[in-house]
Amino acid sequence: MRRSQWILLSTVCGLGLATAPAVAQQAPASAEASDESAIIVTARRQNERLQDVPASVAVLTSDTLQRTGAVKAEDFVKLTPGVTIVTGTAEAGDTQINIRGINGARDAESSVALVVDGILKTNTAQLNQPQGTLQQVEMLKGPQGAIYGRNAAAGAIVIQTLKPTDTLTGAAKVSYGQYNTLEATAHVAGPISDKLGFVLSGYAASTDGFYTNVLTKEKSVDDKQNWAVDGRLVYGQGTATQLDLKARYAKFSGASLPFNAAFHLPNFAAANPAFYEDVNKHPFKFYNNIRPTNDQKSVDLSLKLDQELSDSLKLVAWGLYSDVKQDLVADGTSADFARFISSKDPRVQSSINSCFASTAALKGYPVNQPGAIGQIPVPFIFAPANGSTFGPYSPTTCDGTQYQLRNQKDFSTEVRLIGDAGDVSWQVGAYYLNIKRKVGVSLGADTGAGVIKQLYNNATSSNPTTLLLADQFKTNVYAAFASAEYKPNDKFNAGIALRYDIEDRKSSSLVPTATDPFTGGPINPGQAFGKLTDKSASFKQFEPKVTVSYKPTSDLNLYANWGIGFKSGGFNNQGSAQLIRDNFVSAFGANVKVNDQYDKEWSSAFEGGVKGNLLDGKVTFDLAGYYTQVHNMQFFEFFVGGFGLLRVVSNIDRVDLKGLEATTTIKPMRGVRLFGSFNYTDSEIKKNSSRPYTVGNKSPYTADYTLNAGVELEKPLNDGLKVFARADYRLTGPTWFHTVQNQSIPTLFSGLLPISALQLPAVVGNGKYDVARRDAFGVANVRLGIQGDRYGVSIFANNVTNKKYLNEVITAVEFGGSFITPGTRRLIGVEGSYKF
Repeated sequence: MRRSQWILLSTVCGLGLATAPAVAQQAPASAEASDESAIIVTARRQNERLQDVPASVAVLTSDTLQRTGAVKAEDFVKLTPGVTIVTGTAEAGDTQINIRGINGARDAESSVALVVDGILKTNTAQLNQPQGTLQQVEMLKGPQGAIYGRNAAAGAIVIQTLKPTDTLTGAAKVSYGQYNTLEATAHVAGPISDKLGFVLSGYAASTDGFYTNVLTKEKSVDDKQNWAVDGRLVYGQGTATQLDLKARYAKFSGASLPFNAAFHLPNFAAANPAFYEDVNKHPFKFYNNIRPTNDQKSVDLSLKLDQELSDSLKLVAWGLYSDVKQDLVADGTSADFARFISSKDPRVQSSINSCFASTAALKGYPVNQPGAIGQIPVPFIFAPANGSTFGPYSPTTCDGTQYQLRNQKDFSTEVRLIGDAGDVSWQVGAYYLNIKRKVGVSLGADTGAGVIKQLYNNATSSNPTTLLLADQFKTNVYAAFASAEYKPNDKFNAGIALRYDIEDRKSSSLVPTATDPFTGGPINPGQAFGKLTDKSASFKQFEPKVTVSYKPTSDLNLYANWGIGFKSGGFNNQGSAQLIRDNFVSAFGANVKVNDQYDKEWSSAFEGGVKGNLLDGKVTFDLAGYYTQVHNMQFFEFFVGGFGLLRVVSNIDRVDLKGLEATTTIKPMRGVRLFGSFNYTDSEIKKNSSRPYTVGNKSPYTADYTLNAGVELEKPLNDGLKVFARADYRLTGPTWFHTVQNQSIPTLFSGLLPISALQLPAVVGNGKYDVARRDAFGVANVRLGIQGDRYGVSIFANNVTNKKYLNEVITAVEFGGSFITPGTRRLIGVEGSYKF
């Protein structure tokens, strides 16, 4: 890790140690309750027992967070049934969380709200970032928009962080593991005056990563460094008027796009079996000539007011400003389509020369099968005797470069009145959000001189742009909400929540009038039909939620809830629809539809269940069933061809989801805790205008089932010292990542083969995608340690059996294959902690 980052974190640690009083005070007690049924949560924006919440809520207390090492959404998800995650496969801010079959589509709004200390975070790029000193994490399932606002169509992650303490306290934790993996956290908290307190915390992490670029011999495939500083000032804590000021700065730098390609062309398999490859059996090898990078900087500022107006009336208001800048650089994907080997424009001759020279220099280099580098950089379908098959991210310059930019600034505010009228409690309020987002994908020729990090470079530059999709998006969100809960006695509880959202969106193109120096066409395909004009649309939704609960005894809760989930529609980069029509639909009759504007997603979700505890709290359980209809489910599509690459969001008209979920915790004796959970989700696509032939297939990114099981042991050694051990096992069921599954579909090769030197029928180039499903996989994590009043040390092993599995499979149907990225491998390390 860069020296300055560790110096910064050490400063935070030093502040705490240097200012410690002569007689140190013990840190606040853990949030872990001796009786798990008595855990207090804020799932419905009010404090109540977990046992009393009429919905499925998974809670990670401070003890659980400490003993699993969980610090971010990826960690929370792996401990929660019915929830899966894909994160960091493209870039740090690229996270899709799937809850019971509802997925957050890449490039669209998230389906999961992130709420930190009562404030809704609006930028999905922060979903998998550490959020300060964690005290408790609640994972809510099902539509939560009526309670928590936008982007809560599938659920919400509700986080509580450390508040200022009455006396000076602090802690630091450092771990070191294989692959030069370092992680450290530190905080100091305490009073400044009678009414003012503070928290200052820091986080830093770095790793060389699991994989090496075999061409450059560098650890540049999945390496990363990130650090963050969080500050918090609370005035009037515990009084009638409380002001909570928070500031955060974070920085990430690392690699991007750690993908390999797997082809799914069964009719080519006779020549080479690797043309029809099961994604689960792929041997990963990375050898791109462009150093992939990803940089992210984020700034958050927020202010929250809690004002008690009377004994039964409270005002809560907050404002949040966020600024996240993010970009990535990587190799291109289109080498096999001969884009960079010919042109009539003399200004790009250096790019062509570089492609031929790099191919000649690497002739015979062992790239992934079915790839091969021959005498010339012409794909095999044109020159089968001596041509090359590169695949994406090749070691030559023939695949070009890509630069992607995603910057967002936003401001949001909410005002809420909370009242209590005896049997009825209520809330009413309003919300506003303004977003300014700049998104661009720039593909360029590779002259061997590297990537110029700007969206457009002219033909005489060392990195001339050949395709550009870039837009400025502006969004205004307005919402009003209200809720009421009726509780006439200790047995019955009923509630209703209402919310109405309006999202006004506008898209403006940032693409200049220019030509592609290789094809002579426009730099953006939409420009072939005139100037790209501004687009605007408004997306509206009424979101009710109804809950009922009946407790025949204090240890048993029967509950049901129903609600509407909503996720706004939006715009793809202008020119996307025309690019697909020209290159796929018109070229070889592909049956796929893409629009420059995608529709809003809304869902109707019902859940019923029972939760309770037995044997004086020694056994707790939660059993639930659910049924959800999702309309216009937003889905990420990735297209690759001679034009380069394209990222778009499309809609699946209707998906049905139904399933069962069970969770239990057993404490058979003091110091022993057993826990387990299981989720099964049955999903089915009922209608899909984008790809009609996929009806009957499963919802993408949805695991058939998940299973969590584990044990936690604790044994006191003396009054202030105890030894503990914890083991977690997570089994994730088979998962499709695309709407196309067992079908055989025409690809680009179906259009190219008849006109190639081979003169083969089009059907020979069809792809079949039954080998693109990720198999079920199980991962076990273990941790063993000793914890005292102040000091602690532990050893840990994540993925202790070194299970090889896939993180994500991005199927590019018309390309004839998938882009796949591996999951993390075994990581063994040691951790030390200190608190005062």
